[in-house]
Amino acid sequence: MSVFKKVRNTLRLLKSVDLDQLAKINQQIDLSEAMKSLGQLDERQLKGLMKMLKTKRKKGQSDLPPIDGDFYNLDLKLSEDQRKLQMEVRNFMEDQVRPLVNDHWNRAKFPHEIIEKFKKLNITGVPYKGYGCPDLPFLMEGIIAQEIARVDVSISTFFGVHSGLAMGSIYLCGSEEQKQEWLPKMQKLDAIGAFGLTEPNVGSGVAGGLETTCKFDGENWVLNGQKKWIGNATFADVIIIWARDEDSNQVKGFLVRKGNPGFKAEKMEDKMALRIVQNALITLTNCKVPESDRLQEANSFKDTAKVLQMTRAGVAWQAVGCARGAYESALKYTRKREQFGRPIASYQLIQNHLVEMVSNLTAMQTLVFRLSEMQDAGLLTDEHASLAKVFCSMRTRDVVSRAREVMGGNGILLDYDVARFVADAEAIYSYEGTKEINSLIVGRAITGYSAFVS
Repeated sequence: MSVFKKVRNTLRLLKSVDLDQLAKINQQIDLSEAMKSLGQLDERQLKGLMKMLKTKRKKGQSDLPPIDGDFYNLDLKLSEDQRKLQMEVRNFMEDQVRPLVNDHWNRAKFPHEIIEKFKKLNITGVPYKGYGCPDLPFLMEGIIAQEIARVDVSISTFFGVHSGLAMGSIYLCGSEEQKQEWLPKMQKLDAIGAFGLTEPNVGSGVAGGLETTCKFDGENWVLNGQKKWIGNATFADVIIIWARDEDSNQVKGFLVRKGNPGFKAEKMEDKMALRIVQNALITLTNCKVPESDRLQEANSFKDTAKVLQMTRAGVAWQAVGCARGAYESALKYTRKREQFGRPIASYQLIQNHLVEMVSNLTAMQTLVFRLSEMQDAGLLTDEHASLAKVFCSMRTRDVVSRAREVMGGNGILLDYDVARFVADAEAIYSYEGTKEINSLIVGRAITGYSAFVS
């Protein structure tokens, strides 16, 4: 038997084990070593092992394929170390986060206790060089975003705001002194970050319409205005605030520290999506910030846009994770739920919905995989990131809708997870640039004409 066939059969064997079993196995043995050992088995030994596993199924249960949203086996493109990290994050989310998210989502509370547990994964600031960061490819940042969102989009948003938007702003726009002060402790999650750009009256038009102002009084920068929808801001140690300079009319960035006089963050209530995320309405009233806390390399909105371009790929990966979580939950449900004496997964109409879902999911996965490859190669542009955000957020809406449909009335209960994915998909659809704005960015790139209103 060829080495390729052995590896392929080994992967098929592992995919026949569900996630709960895989997590338990991983606690007892080194899966990477187990993979090597399985790859050394001959065809007779492999068949015997697969037969032994199958005999453990419940009496009368057919040999069903694994529940796996990676239909095109994109995980085979990852290195052994990358795959190991992916599974560490997946197991962590299954063991530590899944048991508590529905309760916290329902109560709109953030599970602060998971921050200490997250530290052990060492996945913060994945693509950054230095300052204690892992310095891994952007692809792995996407894989991590997908794995977190596959269980809960709120936790993925918390992580993306901190590791992507907040740390990214300092990494791209901060001075060396600012990087040394903040990035090492943010990487360790000893300090939490937030990102304040959106305002009550300004969302898509932030490039030229920021109402929050800053003015240098000879000693300090004085900030006035409001920010809205700012994730993590109720408990963050540092909030990146973007404001328009009254003198130059250019956008500048500031590190506003927790407890800074003139800074007030009020938790936003009554959200229908991302209920675990602690979004805040920030009010800045003559908030004084020293020159040393002005992001030294942020001198116009073009610098702000660099941060948004870098993180927008991560939002597309979040959409993929949301869709994958909904699809896998729905598939699991339809194989257990019986009507008219048979699992509903055996009926044509249900299978049609499931195929539409996995088709959308697979298209999204291949798109973001290529997007991250381009980002790692230095080829990523605004329009590339925007196309991924447009397509993935739209297709995710379709996937979660079909997942809810095949589950009937149970699809609106938190107990089955899909209701949470349906709601959270609406937030993904709107943040980091609406569908319309991102469409205009792509439209400008392919036609050569700008349709933005000046």
